[in-house]
Parts: sequence; structure tokens; C-alpha cells
Amino acid sequence: MTRQAERGRADAEMQGVTSQEHDRGASDGGQSGGRGWHGDPAGHARAGSKGGKKVSADRSHMADIGRKGGQRVSQNRQHMAEIGRRGGQTRGENADTAHRRTTKDK
Repeated sequence: MTRQAERGRADAEMQGVTSQEHDRGASDGGQSGGRGWHGDPAGHARAGSKGGKKVSADRSHMADIGRKGGQRVSQNRQHMAEIGRRGGQTRGENADTAHRRTTKDK
């Protein structure tokens, strides 16, 4: 086994993928030297899931991500106007329904 293949195998094992899964991914059309996930989509999904779980465990990091996303979305004035319009319509519909319910009972 080449040094590059050994390194790829070691990287995969650190991510919780067995060497057999890694080798199978490489032999099913993966990149040369046993690197890459092209032949094993399930292995790629497992590795990505573990990374996502690790990142989401850090609440302050997730809060920063949400804050940045909110700032980005709020820059689109047309989008924000549409959200506000729909919220106002829903609130008005709910108020009408509540009013009808209270006047019906009297």
C-alpha cells in the first residue's frame, strides 16, 4: 500500500469509517490511492453527519451562524416586506376568527 493510501485510510478511521468501508469506497470508483468518497455515498453521509453533530454541540457557534444568516436575509427589503405583509394578514384573519367566536357565543 502506498503512503498516500495509508494516509487516506488513517483519515477515514479517524472519522469513524472502518478501513474495509474506506477500501470498498476506493475500489467502487473512488479516486486513485484510496482517497475520496466518490464510490461510497453512505460513508460520505456518515462522515458529514458526525461533523454536523460536532459543530452543533457548540451553542455559541450555532448562534453566530444564525445571527449571520438573519443579517443576510434582512438585507433583502422586498423579502422582509413580504414576510411582514403575510404576518399582518394572518394576524388580521386570526383576530376576525376570534371576534366571530366571541360574538357567536353571546
